[in-house]
Amino acid sequence: MSQLRPHTPYRRVALIAVILTLAISVFVLAFSWTSVTSSAKDIPLSIVGSTTQVETVTAALTENGGDTFDISVVDSRAVAVASIEDRTAYGAIILGTEPEVLSTSAGSTIVSQILETVASQLSQQVSAQAGATVTIPVTDVVPLADSDPRGAGLSVASFPLVLMGLLGGVLFSLIVVGTRQRILAVALYSVVGGLAVAGVLQGLLGILQGNYFINAAAIALATLATAAAIVGLHSILGQKGIPIGAITVMLIANPISAATQPLQFLAGPWGEVGQWFVPGASATLLRDLSYFPDAVSLGFTWSVLAVWALGGILLTVAGGVFRNTHVVHDETPASLEPVAV
Repeated sequence: MSQLRPHTPYRRVALIAVILTLAISVFVLAFSWTSVTSSAKDIPLSIVGSTTQVETVTAALTENGGDTFDISVVDSRAVAVASIEDRTAYGAIILGTEPEVLSTSAGSTIVSQILETVASQLSQQVSAQAGATVTIPVTDVVPLADSDPRGAGLSVASFPLVLMGLLGGVLFSLIVVGTRQRILAVALYSVVGGLAVAGVLQGLLGILQGNYFINAAAIALATLATAAAIVGLHSILGQKGIPIGAITVMLIANPISAATQPLQFLAGPWGEVGQWFVPGASATLLRDLSYFPDAVSLGFTWSVLAVWALGGILLTVAGGVFRNTHVVHDETPASLEPVAV
């Protein structure tokens, strides 16, 4: 006859309920505060025109939108287009005899909608001055692909990549024994996963654009960076390394990744800070590889992912060396130990 388990004390029941509630509250806060506190601000915008035209339009934009735009004056339309293609600007206003507004839906559909409003306001001002209806065109310099016309797929794809690296790191920490074996498991998982996920996102769904193998390499490196970091923390800190790594990735790095909105929209410096973590760097890298091959941030994002991956591997090796050293010392035969006299 099996023995009944003792009832859980009421105090412990209450404590579990409180702890679980706090944990869920922290989880909800981490994923909600970036959306609630974000605002359209500091959007890099190029402008072309005479000094008088630029001053007039800049003053109007500041009066109507406050700090919505961070305006830079450039010499020509070609330079303005280049600033969009290398992602130093999200759009441009071309003044002169043929006014035009340039945008990029691939960079941000939110900013593109804002620039359409700006074009409408400029059209009204120009029409009032000319005494006739004038419509200022909006040109999408780098448009989204027809297979992902709203950019939703590109934004949503970043979260499964975070889970991919996180789950791999946790599982290999728990079920694979041996430093070399863990590093090999993480590496193979990342390479195979990169090829498979790129095949789904690009070949099947058409979310990613550009070179398939380069996109697969980016996904593999992002997966390796997260998984290796988790395995490395576990190797150094033991079981507590897993929750530390998971919390860092899921509740800190992922919410500030700016995968669904421009990094300038996040409160304070968090948009820039998020680019130093794997979720932010990988989201930016995949967008750049798909639509902005001339982006100035390409080298930075590759480097961030590589540093995280290398750091995780080094932590794994260091943890293995530390454990082996202690095992050797603990298992020294008694006959080899000095005898007290």
